[in-house]
Amino acid sequence: MVRLTLADLPGCLALAADRDWLDEPGKWRFLFAVGEVYGIRDGGELVGTTILTRYGSGMAAISMVLVAARLGGRGLGRRLMEHALAQAGTATVILDATAQGRPLYEKLGFTALGTRHVHAGVFDPGADAAAATVSRAATAADLPAITRLDTRAMGAERTGVMRLLPEFSSSLRVIERDGEVTGFAGAWPNTDRLMVGPVVAGSDADALALITETVGGTDERVRVDFDERRPHLREWATAHGLAERFTCTIMAYGPARGDRAIHYSPLMQALG
Repeated sequence: MVRLTLADLPGCLALAADRDWLDEPGKWRFLFAVGEVYGIRDGGELVGTTILTRYGSGMAAISMVLVAARLGGRGLGRRLMEHALAQAGTATVILDATAQGRPLYEKLGFTALGTRHVHAGVFDPGADAAAATVSRAATAADLPAITRLDTRAMGAERTGVMRLLPEFSSSLRVIERDGEVTGFAGAWPNTDRLMVGPVVAGSDADALALITETVGGTDERVRVDFDERRPHLREWATAHGLAERFTCTIMAYGPARGDRAIHYSPLMQALG
């Protein structure tokens, strides 16, 4: 097991392509900036990766667990996971599991917290576009309030992630009520689509307004994720051109944290 650097990005992208994952260099660069990227080599070839992103000492996320197709079933995935869990120590660890990966995570002690529903398509704002604007563009002065809301939603302070969020996002908006920021949402470009997230809000109406106003009138493909507790929001997404594409399982190793009532959509599944 070795610690990878940004110089290993081409190998990571090649490994992702080997498993038919999207080509996502911007996402990988962000994860290299905020997390610890580990890999397994076979000779000079990178054949396995995983990323551990720490949120203080009490929480962390594991992502990008990849093993070369030719080496599947040989225990490399378990080895990568055990290494990341050892590095995490006593922290609660979160991840999003595919149906293929879930059995391994359950064997390692992860428990399911819920289901993530992924919606994507060309966003049609419809009548929502005519509604009065609820949010405004975020400024540098809003970052402390955005960070406080994110800490409440996640149950841990993600200093490194939030510090880079304004630069990483193509659009970042907040809702302010009575002089206090009560919700925020971002969007960022990823390959052929605009990813919406994170979305943190005090109500469903504010969450939907933030999504609509953050996306704007783009004709790009848009993706937004909701969990199973919000079927009406998933119906809203479908009615606005964002069909459900797939699901995954939200899992945790250790006690669950965060306020899921205000956490509508993640920045990316790799970060919870």
